[in-house]
Amino acid sequence: MALVKSGWLWRQSSILRRWKRNWFVLYLDGSLVYYHDETQRDMDGRIHIKYSCRDVRTGRECRDVQPPEGKSRDCLLTIVLRDGSKTMLCAESEDDAIAWKMAVLEAKSTPVRLHPPKQGHRGRCPPPSPSPAHPPFCLAAPGVTHVIVREDPYRVSGDQMALGLLAGAATGAALGS
Repeated sequence: MALVKSGWLWRQSSILRRWKRNWFVLYLDGSLVYYHDETQRDMDGRIHIKYSCRDVRTGRECRDVQPPEGKSRDCLLTIVLRDGSKTMLCAESEDDAIAWKMAVLEAKSTPVRLHPPKQGHRGRCPPPSPSPAHPPFCLAAPGVTHVIVREDPYRVSGDQMALGLLAGAATGAALGS
């Protein structure tokens, strides 16, 4: 999966409210995974940003949170989840906290599509699906590069523009009569 951002963040534990430093990795599919260290061997947890995140707050927006010793309140980052819980984080700097917020919001809003394999693909793929609405998807063997296609949410296709112009003309004609 495509990497969006990675780095060290302080994370506040949910029970004892102690700050612990973790290595965080944010992927384009919306997975925010945190590890014991940057070797990424021991996963401490995962947040599915696309499905779970309701809001991301930084700095002074993070009310009732005391930053770790020696850190400014401007370095705080809070991820508010749909179930009402919050994950409190602290970056190394205010700029880093803002960069994490922007990366999380981008991963949250970016549509990700996996495309079916091309005809003649030699990898191990499931047998064809009887339903054309659900084409088979293939996960290739280790060492094969997966391509993630990111759709631009602001792109307007020619068809959409033509329909918009036609609707505008029809509305204008109706209002003018």
